[in-house]
Amino acid sequence: MKRSIGMKSSYALTAKSVDDEITKISAGNFALGFESKSGLFVVQNYGRSDTDLNHEIKNWIGKYKRFKFFYASSPKSAFEKECKNYHTFDKDKIDNKTHPEKPENTEYTCPYCQ
Repeated sequence: MKRSIGMKSSYALTAKSVDDEITKISAGNFALGFESKSGLFVVQNYGRSDTDLNHEIKNWIGKYKRFKFFYASSPKSAFEKECKNYHTFDKDKIDNKTHPEKPENTEYTCPYCQ
């Protein structure tokens, strides 16, 4: 079954592309991967930033080829989206193996573990 990460276009994972596309300092979510021969974005990893999405994605340059992203309204929203991705994707087909950690200094809990 095809899974959707709920993000639109993918972009080359380069510093220039990240700077061109992610122009706000914001919490957010991202997906990392590659484009298949048929043009589909294949997710290999996903994550979040609680404060600066641009900075966080740049940590992955050289490890993956493409990225997708969206801004989150809050660190809690970004955490909950990352939790949803963790519980949705097949762990055998993705690099994420451990449950996302809650943002620092919060008591947030995963809405999907309950």
